[in-house]
Amino acid sequence: MKKIQFDQLVIHDYEEKTFHLPLHSHTYYELVYIHKGSGIHLLNNNRFQYGEGDLFIISPEDEHYFEINKSTHFTFIKFTDAYLSEHSQHTVDNFNLYEPVRIMKNKLLKEVKLKIDEPPNAILRNIIENIVLYKFSKDISRSALIFYQIRSILVLISEAAAKLHIRIDNGQPGKEELISFIHQHIYQPSIIQIKNIAAHFSIANSYFSDYFKKKFGISYRNYVNEYRINLIQTRLTVPTVSLSQIVYEFGFTDESHLNKFFKNHIGLTPKVYRNLHLENTVLISPIADSIPQIKVAK
Repeated sequence: MKKIQFDQLVIHDYEEKTFHLPLHSHTYYELVYIHKGSGIHLLNNNRFQYGEGDLFIISPEDEHYFEINKSTHFTFIKFTDAYLSEHSQHTVDNFNLYEPVRIMKNKLLKEVKLKIDEPPNAILRNIIENIVLYKFSKDISRSALIFYQIRSILVLISEAAAKLHIRIDNGQPGKEELISFIHQHIYQPSIIQIKNIAAHFSIANSYFSDYFKKKFGISYRNYVNEYRINLIQTRLTVPTVSLSQIVYEFGFTDESHLNKFFKNHIGLTPKVYRNLHLENTVLISPIADSIPQIKVAK
């Protein structure tokens, strides 16, 4: 099910005991704030426990659903690309550092639960309450005040991402598109083979690896492998996700192929890694910080 929204900005604020929609996607961006209540947020292939003060970001590529355990008070802030274009004149003070689309579409921000500590969490709560108070005003989508409130939420998300070592790069559009393409097709190995991605971006096959290394400071192969490992590690922390599911999702030929790939990078088999995680053993991946730390050369 895909929900369509024609209004540039829509604010919904209500409490529910049962979520009113099935698993669905949108044609717009959505910020979801939890005032109170508890349950599970299903976002793409992940399940996150939610509670008071949690914030989730949804973009058009995502599917999600809420399993409500305890009656939940939600605020939904929904905006379109047209809304962002409408307020392009307000993007000052290096706003590109917190460019909305880049934040809202960031894949790694959908693989972890955002953690916004105090005092930023209190600031976030106040911002949400301010937006809700304003939602009955006429022409809310034209309000610069509300735009700056939403902008402030995105800045808080950026700061939370930095604490999780998730880098939101301020690269040139072409470079952003390249990384976005890799993230979008990480589950389709054939599409991101060098010959295919080079052809997609009209870069000579023989030059692509040097181009990528020069621009991002890491080899293309290492980047793809490290990003895949990061996602697989996240999957392994969810007991209900089977190894066969991971094999299928990431395009491995079989579990043996997955085991070899994972052990070469982590030094453990997926099964051992999962068991240690379930025993509350803290594992620090030697590559955990490398993916977000990619710097885009200017």
